[in-house]
Amino acid sequence: MKNLFSNIKGDLFGGITSGIVALPLALAFGVSSGLGPSAGLYGAIFISFFAALFGGTSTQISGPTAPMTAVSMVVIAQIIAVNDGDVSVAMPAILSVFLLAGIFQVILGVLRIGKYIKYIPYPVVSGFMTAIGIIILITQILPAIGYYPKEDVDYVNTFKPKAEEIILDNILKEEAGEGILVLENFEETIKRAKKITPNDILREAKTLAGSEAKGVLGTFKVLSRALQKINWLELGLAIATIIIIFGFKKITTAIPSTLVALVLVSGVAYGFGLPYIPIEEIPQGFPVPNIEILTEFKISAITPYIFTALTLALLGSIDSLLTSVVADNMTKTKHKPNKELIGQGIGNSIAAIFGGIPGAGATIRTVVNINSGGKTKLSGMIAGVLLLIVMLALSTVASQIPAAVLAGILITVGIGVMDYKGLKAISTLPKDIKIGPIKLSSEVLIMLLVMVLSSIWNLVYAVGIGLIIASLMFMKKIGDLTAKKSNIKALSKEKAWSDEIGLPINLQEKVIIKHLNGPLFFGSTSEFQELANQIPETASTVIIRLGRTQYIDQSGVYAMEDVLIDLVKSNINVLFIDVLEQPKHMMERVDIIPDLVPREHVFKTFKECLAWIKENVKE
Repeated sequence: MKNLFSNIKGDLFGGITSGIVALPLALAFGVSSGLGPSAGLYGAIFISFFAALFGGTSTQISGPTAPMTAVSMVVIAQIIAVNDGDVSVAMPAILSVFLLAGIFQVILGVLRIGKYIKYIPYPVVSGFMTAIGIIILITQILPAIGYYPKEDVDYVNTFKPKAEEIILDNILKEEAGEGILVLENFEETIKRAKKITPNDILREAKTLAGSEAKGVLGTFKVLSRALQKINWLELGLAIATIIIIFGFKKITTAIPSTLVALVLVSGVAYGFGLPYIPIEEIPQGFPVPNIEILTEFKISAITPYIFTALTLALLGSIDSLLTSVVADNMTKTKHKPNKELIGQGIGNSIAAIFGGIPGAGATIRTVVNINSGGKTKLSGMIAGVLLLIVMLALSTVASQIPAAVLAGILITVGIGVMDYKGLKAISTLPKDIKIGPIKLSSEVLIMLLVMVLSSIWNLVYAVGIGLIIASLMFMKKIGDLTAKKSNIKALSKEKAWSDEIGLPINLQEKVIIKHLNGPLFFGSTSEFQELANQIPETASTVIIRLGRTQYIDQSGVYAMEDVLIDLVKSNINVLFIDVLEQPKHMMERVDIIPDLVPREHVFKTFKECLAWIKENVKE
């Protein structure tokens, strides 16, 4: 507690400044997610406070971020679509997924997984981050020009026939579930169908229209229609917001340019009474827990999204720990990765209970906090409290913010989040693979694949595919490198090591020495298995030197077993020299030692082995 209040003045300024920076972003991310600005604010309040309180990075400022919002947006849209477009009905399932993601993060921290996050390949992260930028940029085109598919009467009307089909189909499913559907008599079906009102059909058609225009591909589907119905006022507000955000940074960075744009453009639009489209109303009063998460919880509702919840947890962990590294470099401190994951998980879990979207450590907000004097966890807690005060005191004012202003803010976020470093490297990275006649860089291929699949298909699956391909390519490269270093294919050309000079010349046709350099694993087993075919007929003894083989996996040990069986069948003695601990343990587990290579044939040094050869191998 003493350390918590050791830097009150600096933490106060850091917390207030970073909280001010977080305010417009929280509102924008909430709107972008599909749950409204209040969800973004709730997420920023609770994640910032509790992640700081329980986390392992003293200067970290947490809250909704672009990557977390992009994945959340997909989850929210899917669950709302399943619940006939009714957000209130879908909310318990949505928040349950977010709560599960927070719990997964806590589990990752408890299991001390934090140190392994750093092994995710850069091309996967780069492609994902660039895709996030592309998704945000393209999906904000429609609100930036003031086009909302659900409000386009002509567009919605095209979905009415399909809406009627879905409503009738739901009636039949209800009857089947109740056991009253009789094919010979549709009286009950007709009775229920007559109760369908035009408003029911219109509501379902609006849901279908909104779903059709979701995401990158959905935006492109309606873009030509939207461009014919541009709301020039909304477009002007969005452009003014973007210009102020980028332009004000050139004047000063002491005041957050996003806040300046938010206040200035919103103030002008409201003050002059312009007929703009406002954001959804922000509820007044202290956030209330969503008890429906528990009272209306259904495991079947979230089962399809368990993998997505895990992905949210992993993404939030990566996002947070990358920011922790930035904070360490600036403050010359050392964060605690596993404790940070626990803190982020607790923050996300509590935010979910209160209806907030999930988040992570935010790099820009953390940097602002440090530069403003923040040094302890108190700064992050103050940022959360400030946002709560703003919401309680100014929720009515905030509800008057134009939707186009938040679209403009998000467009600048999309531009900023893209990985330009990775994009610039496309032309410079070595082309190490060949697909048909085309030579490509494997790193670039992975990055572009993740970027494209994330943008037009599915963020979660794209990252999974990227990780699998990156792992396979890495294993292929390591296998090739190991085989090359081991000279497995060139047994006759191996150069003698310095301590092998003492091998008598008259025994050199009888004794074959094999050097293994590096691990023997599934990537190099095929080359090792060629060893048995390379042994000359004159040989009676094979020496395998294992002092530079630190690791053997299951594939490697079975490949060795196959080779040794062939050699033993050919009445060839096999001698091991300097078997290290892990390979020896593996070979004992499958009985290579002592069944195929007796313990007396395992030597510590070549000198000991040479003594045995001179005594037992005859010319």
